[in-house]
Amino acid sequence: MNVTENVSQRVMISYGVGKFLAEFFGQAFLVIGFFYYETVVQLDLGLTALAFILYSLWNAVNDPLIGYFTEKKQTRFTKKYGRRFPWILSGSLLYAVSFVLIFAVPETLTDQTTIFLWLLISICIFDFLFSLWDVSYQSIFPDKFRTEELRNRTAGYGAGIGVFGIAFGFILAESLTNSDIYSSYITAAAIFAVIGLISVILMVSGVRETPGMIERYLHDRQAKEEESFFGELVNALKTRNFFAWIILYLFYQSAVVSLVSSIEYIGDYILPPETSTLLIFVGYLLGALLTIPIWLRIAKRFQSNQRMLMITAFVMVIALLPMTFASSLIEFSGLAFVMGIGFGGYWMLMNPALADVIDEIVVKTGKRNDGIFMGFRAFFGRLAIAIQALIFLFVHELTGFVPKVEQTASAKFGIHLHTATIPALILVCGVIVYWFLNTLTPEKVALNKAKLKDMNL
Repeated sequence: MNVTENVSQRVMISYGVGKFLAEFFGQAFLVIGFFYYETVVQLDLGLTALAFILYSLWNAVNDPLIGYFTEKKQTRFTKKYGRRFPWILSGSLLYAVSFVLIFAVPETLTDQTTIFLWLLISICIFDFLFSLWDVSYQSIFPDKFRTEELRNRTAGYGAGIGVFGIAFGFILAESLTNSDIYSSYITAAAIFAVIGLISVILMVSGVRETPGMIERYLHDRQAKEEESFFGELVNALKTRNFFAWIILYLFYQSAVVSLVSSIEYIGDYILPPETSTLLIFVGYLLGALLTIPIWLRIAKRFQSNQRMLMITAFVMVIALLPMTFASSLIEFSGLAFVMGIGFGGYWMLMNPALADVIDEIVVKTGKRNDGIFMGFRAFFGRLAIAIQALIFLFVHELTGFVPKVEQTASAKFGIHLHTATIPALILVCGVIVYWFLNTLTPEKVALNKAKLKDMNL
């Protein structure tokens, strides 16, 4: 059995379209989701935050279980198409369509309880379908791209394509919606769904499982003993380097989600009236796009994806702290550019770093249960949205924020807090924890790859 299959550039780029799909919808949801319910639908702030918190509890069950289910469950398509591809295709198609439901609240609906239930149910459906395809999508990465060079090149393509997804998602969300035109949100969501369906078609060739991958899975499944869900959960949390990666990922996601979700508030309540926040996002994305090739070269010379994550996270902190005191569009945009430099590097390297961690787990256990670990990864990534909701709830209540009115100095400072100061502190804590917990060195990574080849895994 040939463990390392050839992977074409076309396949790597097609795989990267999955990053576009996730970020395109994810960005729009972050930018206008919380804002839509708090200021347009005018759902009570406490109920809005509660819906996001309950949604995170749903994630506590949803994501790990989906990881476990898709890892263990064979379908009648498995031998022909693989264990992941059917879930990726069906989940991603439904995911794109389900986005419309979130923003389909009838304008005549005023009952707070009904609106709360609409929000809660729609985002839980949306997230379930996201997890159904994304867990499997992320899971094929370590197995499909098995060398360091392939992983970094694929991650580079994915990062660049994903940044376009972020940009396109933000630009469309900004340009197609107007807080004074209620129906603009459902129209925008429908346009997003159509673009999402096209993206799924472009992603297909990149996420197909090769005959070698299918053969390895069927051989591995026959050879290993099955373990219960809770047994796999304990094993995941006991794995030190995986736990370290997850903590830093949670803190990184929390920081970025809080920043991105704050941009609408910056535009409406901090900057002068009618000021577009597009330039802020342009700076953010240009910083990422222009420096991804540089981060690739640095990573190749540095030979440690684990340490590079900490370096890129600190670059983000350097930009976030002075953003606390920014007051003009130029200041926000310039600091967003610096933030983008760190973001691009972290985003590009986090999957190769996780793949190195999973390699270590496979060597120790003799089993390739990538989907289970990706399920836990998805949960902690979505948990960041609940953390953002709690941050906004706490800050807005403490500083006296009131939607659709001129804000007090205290409320404006609160917006600065959840835009920059709190995300910076979160990132610093994550890097400190990672520094103490992570033990993967370049030598260990190389040794694990050699062992995997000998083990035919």
